[in-house]
Amino acid sequence: MEKAKRSKIRPKIAAGSRVGMLTVTATTGQRKNGYMVWVCACDCGGEILLDTRCLQRGTVTDCGCRSKTKPGQRDITGQRFGRLVAMEPTSRRASGTVVWRCRCDCGGEVYASLHQLSSGYRKSCGCLSHPPLKELVGKHFGRLTVIGYAGKRDGMHRWRCRCSCGRETTVGQTLLESGKTKSCGCLQAEIHRENLKLVDGTAVAVLEAYKKRLNRNNTSGYTGVYQDGRYGRWIAQIGFKGKTYYLGSYQDKQDAIEARRRGEEMHDDFIEWYHSENG
Repeated sequence: MEKAKRSKIRPKIAAGSRVGMLTVTATTGQRKNGYMVWVCACDCGGEILLDTRCLQRGTVTDCGCRSKTKPGQRDITGQRFGRLVAMEPTSRRASGTVVWRCRCDCGGEVYASLHQLSSGYRKSCGCLSHPPLKELVGKHFGRLTVIGYAGKRDGMHRWRCRCSCGRETTVGQTLLESGKTKSCGCLQAEIHRENLKLVDGTAVAVLEAYKKRLNRNNTSGYTGVYQDGRYGRWIAQIGFKGKTYYLGSYQDKQDAIEARRRGEEMHDDFIEWYHSENG
């Protein structure tokens, strides 16, 4: 049973065996990597020497009259890899594998190793990573209106754009078309201010977050309270509307924390006022 399986996977090679266009005619009496080397006659009239393993695997099916791959090489002629179609192997090697001449769907040609192709690293002649220049003048992308071409830099076409806020900026073609850039930066600034609920220089969201957690990054474990390294006393302070207020120096840490808590009453009053005004 085991013998039958082996015979099916690896056919026996002897004089008269056929592999593609090849007919095994005789043994040379030589061995390659432990396998017998045979003389094979091609239907075109040519001859080639191949070892038993190569014949069993069927990696070479002619003397070279049709395929251009050498014995032991993988033949990918006509196979597609992304936008590339393998045309023929070259004598060069890269990454330990044969370099192939490939034709791209855009009409261009490129040389890529079998490793690059089979791993998916190379999928085009470069046209995918460097899209062609398009006519974008007058088109709108979010808040931006394209007013002129700004040249190519770092492999990307760039366009001069006027934002609805009045400012001008330069944006990459790919960033415009993908929607990643929609303004000169003013849109993100507005979203940031809205998310923080910034009022009179004070971020309401930050104040509310302080009420929910303790800060473990300072020496006391409480926001606004830290130990003076020189005198060893505990300092309490608080920030409000862009200013920092000193709340005193204390021998006992708990006294400094209490001072900070009293100072936070101004935060509480501010948050209460904000929500009453804004629902």
